[in-house]
Amino acid sequence: MIFGSNMHFVNDVKFFLSVNFDTKDLGPIDVILGIKLIKKDDGMVLTQSYYAEKLLKFNYFDVKPVSTPYVSSIKLKKNLSKGISSHKYSQIIGSLLHLTNFSRPDIAYAVGRLGRYTNNPGDSNWTALERIFTYLKGTINYDIHYTCFLVVIEGFSYGNWIFDSNETKSTSGYVFTLAGDAISWKFTKQTNISRSIMETEIIDLDTATSETKFLKNFL
Repeated sequence: MIFGSNMHFVNDVKFFLSVNFDTKDLGPIDVILGIKLIKKDDGMVLTQSYYAEKLLKFNYFDVKPVSTPYVSSIKLKKNLSKGISSHKYSQIIGSLLHLTNFSRPDIAYAVGRLGRYTNNPGDSNWTALERIFTYLKGTINYDIHYTCFLVVIEGFSYGNWIFDSNETKSTSGYVFTLAGDAISWKFTKQTNISRSIMETEIIDLDTATSETKFLKNFL
């Protein structure tokens, strides 16, 4: 994919590549890495609605939509009994991770939490996983829409202290926006053991600060 603000330079690069390599110009981009790009008057839209629909048809298409992807009242714990369809569970989590990492930051926390139990999933894990699909059913057309408005990076961090006796580490999360929508997001288990909510939030801010530095240098 070649992009730039100077079409003369872009054409020079395309010519150079065509001379030195066997290339084919596919024209303006439509789909890349499973993401559909839709150009609009006020910017660009990234969507994976067709991918989400495929997941729903393969798993839980005929479900009633819900408004949230995760219910905090469900206490996820390690399953100490025999696992239930571990292979299929891992496959579904992998498919959801692809959707999460490219265009759906709104399910990042839920998918990240459920991804910790791929080794031996139990009934509660499958119940929480099914809720993600019921949420996707009602938000299948959600997309990321970048515009020319407010071209300033904004960052938000989140620290979730341990709320389960089986857990020893808290969860960190952040999301950064630019030009109207998210460009970077992550929810992950912290590498250190926190002794308080304040310590959890300090670690979370440190993680977000590292990403801030990266984005600043990148831009």
